[in-house]
Amino acid sequence: MTSRPEDAVPDSALNTPAAAPESNPSSDARKRPKPGERRVQILQTLATMLEQPGAERVTTAALAARLGVSEAALYRHFASKAQMFEGLLDFIETSVFTLVNQIAEREPAGAQQARRMVSALLQFAEKNPGMVRVMVGDALVFEHDRLGARMVQFFDRIESQLRTGLRQGGDAAGSLSASVDAQVQASLLTAFAVGRLQRYARSGFKRQPTEQLEAALRLIAL
Repeated sequence: MTSRPEDAVPDSALNTPAAAPESNPSSDARKRPKPGERRVQILQTLATMLEQPGAERVTTAALAARLGVSEAALYRHFASKAQMFEGLLDFIETSVFTLVNQIAEREPAGAQQARRMVSALLQFAEKNPGMVRVMVGDALVFEHDRLGARMVQFFDRIESQLRTGLRQGGDAAGSLSASVDAQVQASLLTAFAVGRLQRYARSGFKRQPTEQLEAALRLIAL
């Protein structure tokens, strides 16, 4: 059974709550995470904590307490808290642009392609609410400036991808204003997506970003 790229939004391994380590000394050696597993467990737990109300800022002390380890143990796997967020940013970029590139390869350029790209982005966000606090910048306010800048670049890449597809679609249809129309529509679609993500976060993840999505997208990208 095959699925469309926009339906293939991955369930994040990072939004699964991580279990605290066993406290039984006899089982510690047997259940000690393999190399790399602890890093994933730390990121899973950070993403899960970001889903909670008022969790715009998660301290390393709170993160360590949730994992049942010391803060020093966290820094054996990440050089800094900023590096932990970079791990989440890596996951967001890889997941979303894998889907976007699949759609670009399989769907003819034009408005329908653009709508599906935005749908894939918002479906990813809906399945990964903790990541949304990172995407809209709430979790990055007190962190290193480069993290916020990287998230801005993420949406710039989204807009660029949309603009390219819309322009190519307009050119193929013989539109004399394809370039201008594509620029305006790509900007509107990106602003719409960011707005939906912000509303999702501000509502405590109650207002789904995919609410009446197809109808809304058709008004923007005809």
